[in-house]
Amino acid sequence: MKKFHQGYTKYLESLIDYLDHYITRSKPLLPKKDIIEKLKDDFEKMWDRHQVPGWSKETGGVLSTTGAPLDLQAFNSWEELSSLGLNRLKSALIALGMKCGGTLEERAKRLWATRDKNLDEIDSKLFSKPKNSSVDSERQKEIAFMEVLIYKYLDILDEQRQATKENVQRKQARTAGEREESDDEAEESEPEDDDETDVIYNPKNLPLGWDGKPIPYWLYKLHGLNISYSCEICGNAIYKGPKAFQKHFAEWRHAHGMRCLGIPNTAHFANVTKIEDALALWEKLKNEKHKEKFQPTNEEEYEDSLGNVVNKKTYEDLKRQGLL
Repeated sequence: MKKFHQGYTKYLESLIDYLDHYITRSKPLLPKKDIIEKLKDDFEKMWDRHQVPGWSKETGGVLSTTGAPLDLQAFNSWEELSSLGLNRLKSALIALGMKCGGTLEERAKRLWATRDKNLDEIDSKLFSKPKNSSVDSERQKEIAFMEVLIYKYLDILDEQRQATKENVQRKQARTAGEREESDDEAEESEPEDDDETDVIYNPKNLPLGWDGKPIPYWLYKLHGLNISYSCEICGNAIYKGPKAFQKHFAEWRHAHGMRCLGIPNTAHFANVTKIEDALALWEKLKNEKHKEKFQPTNEEEYEDSLGNVVNKKTYEDLKRQGLL
């Protein structure tokens, strides 16, 4: 495929796009932008010095060709010229700066028309149009950089390329029986992968772990998750395991239930889950608190005329009887 053919350019673009995405996936931390910028700077210097591989000044790119002149005096007709073939006629036409396309007969007639004529005597319609050298040069430079970029990408992915090559060689070295065995194993493993995407087998209704699979049964038993606790104050909510049960007493649901009963959610009511038990305990606590309250009649002390200490009630009785 010629380098200036549109198909070749599209091929380079698609290859660069593929390699670029592959590097992004396989080496996400690679400073790709910095590498490309440095490559552009190096390429500009190499291009100015005509040191880009495959694009040296001597070759002049893919368009530079001078052709090979042909002595028409050795031929008697255009039919004899046609015996030289398409490529030789094309080379001779290029040497004269003439159009070189067409069939074998057209080329032979076009070249024969120049016999015994000077260049200024040849019909100008037979000459090819001069090419825009600046446009060609930019086009060459663009394609050359795409090639250099591909080589750079391949150099970055050298490790992956070698690993792929070794893997292919290893597979090719296997016998037909080994290859069939490997294919059978791959087919057998496929249904297992499909099963993983289906409903997970969990007959004991175990809790799911971080990987989305049921936790081991021994771990389930160790944490007491097989034991259920019900709390009437929380609206008969069920808690799995002693850890969750103890934790819920300080959570909003239990506190809200206690508030609705008119009971403060203090440490006295820890492990109390029945409404009746909570109310009974609250009454008991209130009675005990009332008993502990200071009672002036029995606890306030007075001193009589003899210096004896008596409570308020006794003091008032003695005072009424005039014994003080």
